[in-house]
Amino acid sequence: MAEATRTVTSETLASSVDLSGLPVTLADLHAAAETVRGAIVETPCSYSRTLSNICGCDIWLKFENLQFTSSFKERGALNRLTALSDEERRRGVIAMSAGNHAQGVAYHAKRLGIPATIVMPVGTPMVKIENTRHHGAEVIVTGATLEEAAEFAREHGQARGMVFVHPYDDPLVIAGQGTVALEMLKAVPELDELVVPIGGGGLISGMAIAARSLKPSLRIMGVEAWLYPSMYNAIHGGNLPARGDTLAEGIAVKSPGKITTEIVRRLVDDIALVNEAELERAVATLISIEKTVVEGAGAAGLAAIMSDPSRFAGQKIGLVLSGGNIDTRLIASVLTRELAREGRLTQLSLDIPDRPGQLAAVAALLAEAGANIIEVSHQRTFSDLPAKATLLQLVIETRDAAHLDEVMAKLGASGLSVRCA
Repeated sequence: MAEATRTVTSETLASSVDLSGLPVTLADLHAAAETVRGAIVETPCSYSRTLSNICGCDIWLKFENLQFTSSFKERGALNRLTALSDEERRRGVIAMSAGNHAQGVAYHAKRLGIPATIVMPVGTPMVKIENTRHHGAEVIVTGATLEEAAEFAREHGQARGMVFVHPYDDPLVIAGQGTVALEMLKAVPELDELVVPIGGGGLISGMAIAARSLKPSLRIMGVEAWLYPSMYNAIHGGNLPARGDTLAEGIAVKSPGKITTEIVRRLVDDIALVNEAELERAVATLISIEKTVVEGAGAAGLAAIMSDPSRFAGQKIGLVLSGGNIDTRLIASVLTRELAREGRLTQLSLDIPDRPGQLAAVAALLAEAGANIIEVSHQRTFSDLPAKATLLQLVIETRDAAHLDEVMAKLGASGLSVRCA
């Protein structure tokens, strides 16, 4: 199954609502809500008129990127840390994380006076590493994957008597994450469906228990990155590869939790897979329309809707913007790449004679066509053109794809050899 394929959804996963025997209950979620009350932000759950118009459904956004650590993860971390005994608090805690769980554990451990060590895999965005250190935790960067970091964390913690705080496969963590759904259903009880990012499965597990308990008819869709379809594989017995660099590193998990997999199998309706272009588009759309910064994992739900709007037409949808920890350089790259996809930024290559006035002539044509020149470069050496010719490379700005077509037609009509690079 190629990554370029559009969003894929599974068949219905949850054939019936059966909450018996689960390791987390609605009572656990309510207890977690009392535990975290006042220490985390009860983030807005707001209707987006513009996104609703674009997607053809009613969309409410849960802004978990507005938590102090910019992620929902501190809910579960706080609930788990609060349950530690005095002796466990003295020994300290250790966690592995690609960033958001790390910051949640570090921040609340510092608040509670608990020593914390965080193991983060190589390649974790620097903003997440620095923020974790800023919260006072010892940070160890090791392991090529989250799984390798987890193995090191367990061994390191056992040798030093520290308590391991799992990022998702822990009933107390799951209960804490489920408080997101309690708040959403309190704010918007008429929701028809929740669309939730899946990494290890802690968030969607907690939210599914809340949703199935309070409103059994509510549909629940999980969303994974195409590059890391681990829960999809676990549920369907598939073997799609999990590898590569994804914008959604927060949900780049090769092996979901055992507890969370069972909850997802029983309570979640669908799992969608979204590719990198869809994730980038969703991040750029949220910045452009909602003026809110969301990381790739946090934008996964919107990516699923925008890639298959007919699937959600006319429904009332709750989206979780699960986190906002993304490097500013990466934001810039995502935004410029999206401008290129929209035909608003384009690199052109032109073969022109190497003599005075040629660049001015091209610039004049572009000005007449209403295009703006962003970058200019000449290539005389590394080219197959004759010695008396040069390769002119331009980055231009146009209004949209239709305007770009007009610009290309005008350049071609002038006799120039031009192509999009």
